Amino acid sequence: MPSLYAEIEINASRRRVWQALLRKEQWLYWNTFLYDCDSNQTFEQGQEVSLSLRRRPGDEETEFQPRITLVQPEVCLKWVSSIPGFANEHIFQLQETGRDRTKYIHQENFSGLLTRVFYPFIRQDEQQGIRRMARELKRYAESPSSASSNAFRKG
Repeated sequence: MPSLYAEIEINASRRRVWQALLRKEQWLYWNTFLYDCDSNQTFEQGQEVSLSLRRRPGDEETEFQPRITLVQPEVCLKWVSSIPGFANEHIFQLQETGRDRTKYIHQENFSGLLTRVFYPFIRQDEQQGIRRMARELKRYAESPSSASSNAFRKG
């Protein structure tokens, strides 16, 4: 099964990284890969959400409606988007690696008969996009201003 992978060490607690990742209405402040199309839709297991992605800066956004398959607070978020013959699973994992240190892992798995058709065209740009998102998440979660921003307000 073809897959893409990115990981990065973030100097922030797993809770802080989770909150930045889960609060998609805040993505516009740091995330240039994934975009929220409907902030009223939350990441709840079984829920379908409207998102879009931009593989490369300046490209057109591609909208998709993944179904959330797993929400394990501060540990893992998974979703699957599919069309007949092609499925794409995103897995976001957080691993505590020390006091206020988190390993962020973003993996994409592709499956279906049409993978041979689509994967060669998206592989390189998609890989760059998930790496870019990892770097942006690191910058955002480590910034002092993110701790006091709306992204980390309890509520």
